[in-house]
Amino acid sequence: MTTKTIPIDQAVGMVLPHDITEIRQEDAGNKDLGFKGPAFRKGHIIRYEDIDHLRRLGKEHIYVLDLGPDDIHENEAAKLLADGLAGNGVVCSGKPVEGKIGLLAEHDGLLKIDKDALFRFNLLGEVMCATLHNNTPVKKGEQVAATRLIPLTSKRKIVEQAVEISTEKNGITQVIQLRRAQAGLVITGNEVYHGRIEDRFEAVLRKKLDQIGSKVKKVCFAPDDIDRIAEEIINCLEDGADLIVTSGGMSVDPDDVTRLGIARAGATDLVYGTPVLPGAMFLVGRINNVPIMGLPACGMFHRITVFDLILSRILAGESIDRADLADLGHGGLCRNCKTCQYPICGFGK
Repeated sequence: MTTKTIPIDQAVGMVLPHDITEIRQEDAGNKDLGFKGPAFRKGHIIRYEDIDHLRRLGKEHIYVLDLGPDDIHENEAAKLLADGLAGNGVVCSGKPVEGKIGLLAEHDGLLKIDKDALFRFNLLGEVMCATLHNNTPVKKGEQVAATRLIPLTSKRKIVEQAVEISTEKNGITQVIQLRRAQAGLVITGNEVYHGRIEDRFEAVLRKKLDQIGSKVKKVCFAPDDIDRIAEEIINCLEDGADLIVTSGGMSVDPDDVTRLGIARAGATDLVYGTPVLPGAMFLVGRINNVPIMGLPACGMFHRITVFDLILSRILAGESIDRADLADLGHGGLCRNCKTCQYPICGFGK
């Protein structure tokens, strides 16, 4: 590639080889006057009346490019990179804008990032991809990543290496659709079962399930009795529930026997305890192919807990083990913000 620069006042009639960005700050608080975007697009033919505008943008010269067969322009590179990065459930936003292309969620679901491949991709140096956090719930049309070539031009070999890394596992970014579960809720505790206090778990769990497209199939109540808890779990399964959530009875008191009832109902692969607050006494396992989760009392008082972090992953088809829970320790402390912004925060990341 050969590159030379031309003084701007000698560039009338020449073609811009890249977008030229303009940034205007808000004027006296008027947001409508704020702007960031391309003032001139790649391919624009410079006119005499553009000269002052270009100078206001700090441009005194423009590039004249002559690309060789081993060279690549930022716009072509961005399209190749985006196509490689986009896995199942992810689509490109369209043509490059200022050399960048966004990657969007094709549907609601759980964002999965191959972090190792992303690291190797960005380690190449002249390419970049920025993403949202792995395991972030996303909505259809939401931007989940963006990519570009960092210089205006580069060698094709670097872009080809980046695409090869991206496509090793069919894309670095994926959005997994969540299955629509039919949940069985088993509310435990003598105080609720005998009517001493009003249950608040059912409403909380119904809302959380409804927000991600699942429904409550059956609600059962059980006292702090191992056999009765197991019996109600089995009743939910026999009624067609394909997800079981128990609430309460997960602490250390002698009356807290819910996890023993879960085991007696036939649950296997049980993992109890997480490095997450709120939610340290959470339990996860399965009965045959049906996932079961034991939610401690914090689920009534905190808007977001470990339950929210794990529920979407289970509905995305994952089997959660001790290593998965241990990995949540970094980022597993909720700040308990006055106004909760989850998932736009570091909790569970």
